[in-house]
Formats: sequence, C-alpha cells, structure tokens
Amino acid sequence: MAGTEEHQQHMMMEVEEGWAVIQQGIDKLIQIIEGDKTQSFSSQEYMNIYTTVYNMCNPNPTGGMCEVLYEKYNDVFKDYINSQVLPSLQGKEDEALVKETVKRWSNHKVMTRWLVRFFHYLDRYFAPKRKLPTLQDSALLSFYNLVFGEFNNQIRDVVLSMINQEREGEGIDQTLVKNIVGIYVDVGQGSMKYYERDFEEAMLKATAAFYSTKAANWIKNGSYNDYMLKVECYLKHERETVSCYLQNTSQKKLLEIVEYELISVYENEMKEKKQADESPEG
Repeated sequence: MAGTEEHQQHMMMEVEEGWAVIQQGIDKLIQIIEGDKTQSFSSQEYMNIYTTVYNMCNPNPTGGMCEVLYEKYNDVFKDYINSQVLPSLQGKEDEALVKETVKRWSNHKVMTRWLVRFFHYLDRYFAPKRKLPTLQDSALLSFYNLVFGEFNNQIRDVVLSMINQEREGEGIDQTLVKNIVGIYVDVGQGSMKYYERDFEEAMLKATAAFYSTKAANWIKNGSYNDYMLKVECYLKHERETVSCYLQNTSQKKLLEIVEYELISVYENEMKEKKQADESPEG
C-alpha cells in the first residue's frame, strides 16, 4: 500500500515537472496565435517539448502517465476555447459573428497542428491501444462541440440569410460562406454527418420556403413565358452560384427542391397559363 502511494506521488511529481515545460511552450504558442509578433518558436524549443512528452510516456507508452497527458492535451483546448474563443464571439451578430468564427477556426487548426506534433507519441501508441480519438479528431471536435454547441443556430441562420440575399441579386462574400460551410465538413474528418445534420437540413428547408414564396407570387402575377424564364434563371443560379459554396452532395437535393417548388407544385396552373397565353383571346 505504501509502495503504491509512493509510486503515485512520484508520478505526480514527474507530471508536474514535465507539464511545466510543456505548458510554457503551449503558452507561447497561444501568444503567437493571438497575434503577439514578438514571440516565435525555435526548433530547439519544439524538440524540448517533444522529448519531454516522449520521456514522460516511456517506458510505458500505454500507461497512466500517457493517460494523464492525453487528458491534459484535451484540457488545453477546452480551457483556450472557454477563455479566449467564446468571449470573442459573444455579443457579435450577423456577418461579424461568422467572420470571427472563421478566423477562430483557422487559428484553432494552427494550434491543433502544433499540439499534435508536441504530443505525437500519444497518437502512435496510447490512443490506438485505448481506442481513443486521434489527437486531431479530439481537438477539432472540442472546437465544434463548444463553439457550434452554443452558436450553431446563429451562425447557420446568418449563412442562410446571405444565400437568400444573393438569390435576390445582392452581392455577398461567397468565400466567407464557403469557409463557414467548410467547418461542418472539416470537423467530420471524412464523414458528412455534421454538415448534413447541422447545416444542410436547415439549408434545404430554407430553400424550399424561399422558392415557395417566390413561385406563389410569380404564378399569380405573370404570364407562362415570364414564369418559365424566371424558373430557368433561378435554376441556373442554383447550379452555378449556390452550388459553388455548398458540398457536391447537396447539389442534387437542392435542385430537386427548387424544381419541385417552381414546377411540380404549379403544374396545373402552368398548363392553364400556357393554354390561356396561346389562345386567340390570350
């Protein structure tokens, strides 16, 4: 029993000493990411942190020390997001919120690349053996769960509003839309589940609502030829413009919805209008 307690105390001391070295490097990295131009990383500093992690994990690369480091690695991201990222988003609205989210995601990916390199040894032995997410997967999910867990509805609604503005002929920042949509895809690491669940589903509903309103107005107030010109114009817009910042998997679904709302729903009315326009009295 005494031996076990001594072993635990010894391990805690090793963790504290080793983590102090790692934390110093992480603090500097965060300062650089937050825009401190006076800081920079040398290859020697990087090797020092990498070697510290390596030494802490050996001679037992799947043991308790690695478990502690894996938890601390994840805590770094949670602490940073809660202390720096979320406060930078709170209070922002409309495009300002979306722009800040894209900027923070870009920073997060830089931070992830560095920390994955620092803690690479955990990815080689510990995470696979314990069947845990890779360091990259857990870092990206940390951002998504904390940031989009709180702001997804706001972010998504701004993007859907921008898409509709462009449908109305207004100019929008297409790159901004493409970048925010890309986050849903990136975080899936090959899976489209976040994109489909948290963005695409609402986007398709918003598209149906937009064209349902438009079609009702056009069919009521225009001729058959006017209506068909508008249908052709908007289908072209969806194919060439909207589809360029959505995922390829969305294009077929999107066009089916537009065709349904503009053509299928008003099939009878369109026949009547065409007959009226072609009749001698029309």
